Amino acid sequence: MSRAQALKAKQTAAVARIDVANLPTGGAWLNGARKAAVSRLQQMGLPARRDEYWGFTRPDLLVAPAAQAAPVLPVEAVPPFDAIERLKIVFVDGVLDLEASDDLSAENLEISSLAEAGRRDIHWAQDLYGALEAAAHDPVARPLGALNTALATEGVLIRVTGKVSRPVSLCYLRREAESDAVLHHLIRLEAGAEMTLLENGPAAARLNKVTEVDLAAGASFHHVRTQGRDHGRQAVALLFARIAEKARFKSFTLTVNGALTRNEAVIDITGDDAVVTIAGAAAGDGSDGVFHQDDTIFLTHDGVNCQSRQVFKKVLRNGATGVFQGKILVRPGAQKTDGYQLAQALMLDDDSQFLAKPELEIHADDVACSHGATVGAIDEEALFYLVSRGVPRRIAKDMLVLAFLADALDEIEDQPIRDDLKSRLQGWVERHAR
Repeated sequence: MSRAQALKAKQTAAVARIDVANLPTGGAWLNGARKAAVSRLQQMGLPARRDEYWGFTRPDLLVAPAAQAAPVLPVEAVPPFDAIERLKIVFVDGVLDLEASDDLSAENLEISSLAEAGRRDIHWAQDLYGALEAAAHDPVARPLGALNTALATEGVLIRVTGKVSRPVSLCYLRREAESDAVLHHLIRLEAGAEMTLLENGPAAARLNKVTEVDLAAGASFHHVRTQGRDHGRQAVALLFARIAEKARFKSFTLTVNGALTRNEAVIDITGDDAVVTIAGAAAGDGSDGVFHQDDTIFLTHDGVNCQSRQVFKKVLRNGATGVFQGKILVRPGAQKTDGYQLAQALMLDDDSQFLAKPELEIHADDVACSHGATVGAIDEEALFYLVSRGVPRRIAKDMLVLAFLADALDEIEDQPIRDDLKSRLQGWVERHAR
């Protein structure tokens, strides 16, 4: 098939997907954003396995007309972040549940639902909603982002005007076996503002979630999310961020379980002296069902004297698959860039696989950039050392697995949040020990 024929096939698939979706309607600004997204999607088409950055992960399951059913597991007795004082916003099967949520009014915060704001003709989000997603298609198309902007009817729009004293926590519950959710969040931090965003919960049998984050000068954004609990879940989570001068952006994702999880991040550092950290830890066991987890990152440096870190660790066993695709692009003029990228996988058997594609593209000469991807088994010398000093072999292996993952979790600044996730990872390791 020629390139033109392949593009035509993807465009035809996009038109068919939109035709069966019954496009939602809203106020003038939201209708305009949706129509623009439909136009983008029709031009680029739906993703295919021959596309760059889709060679390791099947996109068809994420764009099929209907979601595959996935068993609903009981709610955890103690959900993540439960002991942390926070402002909770609850979604059930992708629908905002205001009764289960906290009061959305808080100091330095302006929060509205997409469904409610979308009915207005004027809103502060009208010039931002879908804008970062639209900009992210150059140089690589992100069609699932355009699909989301076109179809999303639920999400939250958050404007931060100062320092927020407690985290905003998005809690995703699931009750239906065939729930199919499309969520779109937009977060704008004004100059000097600061907030922490937490996310947890299975959300839906299939989830397409976009989060756009726009940081003004000197803003600080901390983001921690967990993806777990549902073994059959299929999800794509896309994060689009624009970072102005002297802003700080930190994002961490913990993934356990899930048949298919694709986390994409497209981050554009536009201002000078900005700092970005994006990290993740994944633990997958194929004996629970299919486990395929994909982190795909595209980070652009377009400011002077900026720093970026990417740290991803994956522990895989029993046929689990982990994917990492990460690119650092340094544009002309982005001098004194310090870019660091590391992806590592620990294989606990010979049946699992780790597929990696680290990249650097540098168009400036005064930079310090490095990348690397490694895969290996448990260090037998370290294991022998622990066993020889009286540590039971199973416990010694668990200690080494947790030590391997700790490097990624250490990227979380907030110690109570970090300790909470470490304890949950320890529980996963102990349950899956053999």
